[in-house]
Amino acid sequence: MAEQKKPGFFQRLFGGGEPVKPAPAPEHTVAEDLEADIILDEVVDAAPLVLPPDQEIALEAAMHEAGLLITPEAAPAEGEPLPPAGPPETRPDYIEALQDEVVEATDPVPNIAPAVPVPAVPTEPPKKQNWFQRLASGLKRSSDQLTGSIAAVFTKKKLDQGMLDELEDILIQSDFGVDMATTVTDALRRDRFDRDITSEEVREVLSAEIVKVLEPVAQPLALDTGKKPFVILMVGVNGTGKTTTIGKLASLYHAQGKTVMLAAGDTFRAAAIEQLQVWGDRTGATVIRKPPGSDASGLAYEAVERAREEGADVLLIDTAGRLQNRDELMSELEKIIRVIKKVDPTAPHATLLTLDATTGQNALSQVEIFGKRAGVTGLVMTKLDGTARGGILVAIARKFALPVHFIGVGEGVDNLEPFAARDFAQAIAGNTR
Repeated sequence: MAEQKKPGFFQRLFGGGEPVKPAPAPEHTVAEDLEADIILDEVVDAAPLVLPPDQEIALEAAMHEAGLLITPEAAPAEGEPLPPAGPPETRPDYIEALQDEVVEATDPVPNIAPAVPVPAVPTEPPKKQNWFQRLASGLKRSSDQLTGSIAAVFTKKKLDQGMLDELEDILIQSDFGVDMATTVTDALRRDRFDRDITSEEVREVLSAEIVKVLEPVAQPLALDTGKKPFVILMVGVNGTGKTTTIGKLASLYHAQGKTVMLAAGDTFRAAAIEQLQVWGDRTGATVIRKPPGSDASGLAYEAVERAREEGADVLLIDTAGRLQNRDELMSELEKIIRVIKKVDPTAPHATLLTLDATTGQNALSQVEIFGKRAGVTGLVMTKLDGTARGGILVAIARKFALPVHFIGVGEGVDNLEPFAARDFAQAIAGNTR
């Protein structure tokens, strides 16, 4: 005999006391199955619900909570419509009551103390870096490449010729030049050959050799107060930072209490004229300028005359950038110098060549040709923060021995400083203070 099937939910909810016993499932057709389902539904709908007392009470409470059951007390009077079915929160009267409660809750409540504001946590202003920190930060690319390469070669092994050859290659690739590379390796061979050596010791030797080369050329730009105005001519190839350097020097001399005048001699580039005017406005310096395309030598002549008439302490003359291998442009620069000497035979009193450190070995050619054609008296090395080849300054100093007056490691006014050989050597060799 087949096992009796338990009554389903609808049977328990709407069926009679005795569950409907389905007949055994003989083989029959789909039509017979459909007819049997219809008859079963009619029987379930017609059967009264009979539950145990405890289940009946629980069911009644659940239906009442869900709004499916209307008690005699809540039944509407005859002729009134039935309340809508469903949970209370879906009924219009419940929604209206809830809205009233929300409106009342949002009304201003009197006599409530205002919230006490939370004091802001004070933040420390960023500490300003000193010059050595700015220099070390600017030379980081050069220093990181150099120290990383040295550390890869010198790992507490005995110094041999192979290691010295690798160090020589590293220094040449960093633009220190062949002569400087040979000097450093010779010093190591003489003092440390066939002895254990670390990368730190190699960097100490390198730093010491750099100081020997740079200390003689690390000379400040001294202004001769007996020459008024002291004329400074700025020369260099395109993009080396001549105009920006003039602005920074104007700011430096203005801070020293000197009367500064600027001459916008780069008449080929309108932006250079406007840039110099901005610097003049910042420093209170008079700017001698003419429309773009004007004769640069004529402007230089007028600037020297006017600076003498007005008693300026310093006259800074900008010039257009020119490639050192363009003979006609270098001849034009020579003309500017000749014209200046017609007003003051001793001028220009300083001719500064700006060098972009990112140009590498090409800077050697610039120093050589500008030195011959324009009589360069000193150097300003710019953009040392934009290259991993800062060793070029050492190579230039060793070959030409020209004074290095200033170096720049950023765009800020305070990022142009008088050149200090020991600081530079320690920063580029990765030695910290």
